[in-house]
Amino acid sequence: MEPLAYIGRFAPSPTGPLHFGSLVCALASYLDARHHSGQWLVRIEDIDPPREIPGSTTMILKQLESHGLLWDGDLLYQSQRSDAYNRALAQLDNNGLTYNCDCNRQRVAELGGIYDGHCRQRQVSGDSAVRLRLPQDKSDAIIAFDDLIMGGYQQNLASEVGDFVIKRRDGLFSYQLAVAVDDQFQNISHIVRGADLLSSTPRQLYLQRCLGASAEQLAAIQHGHLPLAVNSQGQKLSKQNHAPALVPGHESTNLWAALQWLQQAPPVELQTESKETILSWAIANWSMASIPKIGEISAPDAA
Repeated sequence: MEPLAYIGRFAPSPTGPLHFGSLVCALASYLDARHHSGQWLVRIEDIDPPREIPGSTTMILKQLESHGLLWDGDLLYQSQRSDAYNRALAQLDNNGLTYNCDCNRQRVAELGGIYDGHCRQRQVSGDSAVRLRLPQDKSDAIIAFDDLIMGGYQQNLASEVGDFVIKRRDGLFSYQLAVAVDDQFQNISHIVRGADLLSSTPRQLYLQRCLGASAEQLAAIQHGHLPLAVNSQGQKLSKQNHAPALVPGHESTNLWAALQWLQQAPPVELQTESKETILSWAIANWSMASIPKIGEISAPDAA
């Protein structure tokens, strides 16, 4: 089997403007793609309207452009992909891999977050979520891969997650299903993103397997999970934690700070150069191996 062509992606949710942590993820995925002469796609993961903030998509795209992070091809909006997600659900259902569940969050929380299959045989109808039925033999639910940054990672979905939701009780598609379907649709070969999503990767790989991807195809997908940028209180930089948006007009400073955070050793004098010069240097000197393999790193105060 020939190796996959390099296709990477950055997939923000429109819940607010980009901050330093999201810039790090965007920049790392962009540089890895460009260093390997690959494509870099941008996907807008807008499938959770209650969490979305009007105008965020436009703001995010402008911020990417202002930092010189220009994507290839057309943007993909998950909000326009309902037909594809419904086809995937129908395929899984036809293969006997789904069932309805009316368990509430409190019950699942009392189980420690690991679902026990309570609704597997209950014939639930009406107001309910849809769960993916994992194999009875727990050894068939083990997903393992070598992360480019974090190293070897393994998860037994049956014992560590349980049958998981692929369509929510409110009728919205789950993040896991949408990402698995779209990564398969876009032929994504390399996924560089934050370490907070490391534990989601086995579910997405397993879903792709259920949707027809071969073991060889799944093994060829490369993952690199970046350590998280945190604030002075040790909290992940996120919109929920009120991380400040990137300041317009400071693009070169932002890029240099992100490169330094990624331990790419950018020359000090590069801070005053244009974004084009900074990105050109960064593409030529990109080193995934230099990224620290620890869980959290403080973000610079100025970012």
